[in-house]
Amino acid sequence: MAFKVVVSDKEETHQIEVDSNERQIIGLAIGDELNGDLVGLEGYTLKITGGSDKNGFPMKKDIKGPRRIKSLLTGGVGYKPKAAGVKRRKTLRGNTISEDIVQINTIVVKAGKKSVDAILNPEPETESDTEATAEE
Repeated sequence: MAFKVVVSDKEETHQIEVDSNERQIIGLAIGDELNGDLVGLEGYTLKITGGSDKNGFPMKKDIKGPRRIKSLLTGGVGYKPKAAGVKRRKTLRGNTISEDIVQINTIVVKAGKKSVDAILNPEPETESDTEATAEE
């Protein structure tokens, strides 16, 4: 199984698929910083802001460890009440990344030399560019 790392950089959001054999990601928690080289972004530093597990349950910063619990919520991550004062018991995942996590949400803390879009979607050389270099 692979992780889907969602990288948000201001208004742009990019999704990167990372092999779950990357053991350096497992064990990190929400709020920890991640080296961008692990996900293919050289020179970038990413901060983990959340995620969800294989069943779609969201990660919550207040819950320690990789466990899944049922918690009584009045609002916030995992529950948006329709009226004021309504509480509901919802299942949430802890703040630590484990094998069960499928999606990891991150934001860019430190940018590299190239833009994220340029790294993930390199522009292929056109025929005129290759012909011009061959003639020289």
